[in-house]
Amino acid sequence: MQVYIRTDASIQIGSGHVMRCLTLANQLKQKNVLVKFICRELTGNMIEYIRQQDFEVFTLKEIDVLSHWDWTTEHWQEDARGTINFLQNENQLINLLIVDHYSLDMKWEEMIRPFVGKIMVIDDLADRNHDCDFLLDQNYYINMERRYKGLVSEKCMQFLGPNFALLRDEFLAIDPTIILRDGEIHNIFIFFGGADSSGETLKALYAIERLLHDEVKVNVVVGVSNPYTSKIKEFCDSYKNIQLHCQIDYMAKLMLEADIAIGAGGSASWERIYVKLPSIVEIVADNQKELTEALETTNAIYSLGKNSDVKEHDIFQQLKLLIDNPEKVKRMAEQCNYVMDSHALSEQKLATQILKALF
Repeated sequence: MQVYIRTDASIQIGSGHVMRCLTLANQLKQKNVLVKFICRELTGNMIEYIRQQDFEVFTLKEIDVLSHWDWTTEHWQEDARGTINFLQNENQLINLLIVDHYSLDMKWEEMIRPFVGKIMVIDDLADRNHDCDFLLDQNYYINMERRYKGLVSEKCMQFLGPNFALLRDEFLAIDPTIILRDGEIHNIFIFFGGADSSGETLKALYAIERLLHDEVKVNVVVGVSNPYTSKIKEFCDSYKNIQLHCQIDYMAKLMLEADIAIGAGGSASWERIYVKLPSIVEIVADNQKELTEALETTNAIYSLGKNSDVKEHDIFQQLKLLIDNPEKVKRMAEQCNYVMDSHALSEQKLATQILKALF
């Protein structure tokens, strides 16, 4: 069985799409499925990183534009033709094409349709029509079951909600039911995604500087495409209790050790929720707004709002409030149980569900 994945990463796009696709790719690989990627060469891409994970990557030509999203939306036919060129070179049936890309919709999918057995879309915007057989939206929304009504065919199999979240095996190996959090904050975890083009990691570090003392440990995670890595490293190196980690494969371990997280909305939300890690969240992209606001209604997270409106003092003030109120932090951890069913998630691993549906 052969599967292709069409997705991108860049400074503008971030790394979330690629990372969640890699999680699904690894799940499929464990079931002896051959998975290949198609990615466009963009500044801040993760093509070499995907190859380092032992997946073949075919590359679409680089484009020099301010907004890759807008370019792809306008030039979707060129993108489709480039994708088809790779699909046609295969000597065997391509059973499934997975597309995780906000700029591609039904028109692109209809053009691809004759060259693949089935199409799966990973989305969380619900703002455009799709021609697909499967759709994944792993996010938590109030209107989850009605979210794609009229946007996909009635025959489309929909995997909706955090019980289908694409979590890496390092997380699924953990039994969240045995995680106990007392609400005391002695370990702070900071992660704003692989790119963090707006410098939120530095903002958070400057914000918590006044709260640092010998009993507080801080772990900071950045991706390979973070443009502020050198400045972040310089800051971290000046404190013995701050540790910087770059493009790691032990995120779950750091989250387990942490008592509070400061980070962005998006895919990392499910990693934090799974290990019951209370979070102070900034919305760093428009597609994170609806999800973050919905999660805040559960009281599992605290949202500071749009990152452009967040000042260092806002982060400091909220963190200080939580440090002084361990019972509130403990309740945030407990609320994570109502957002995600960890047992159901491990039982209905997405790759298994997809393969059942294909055959």
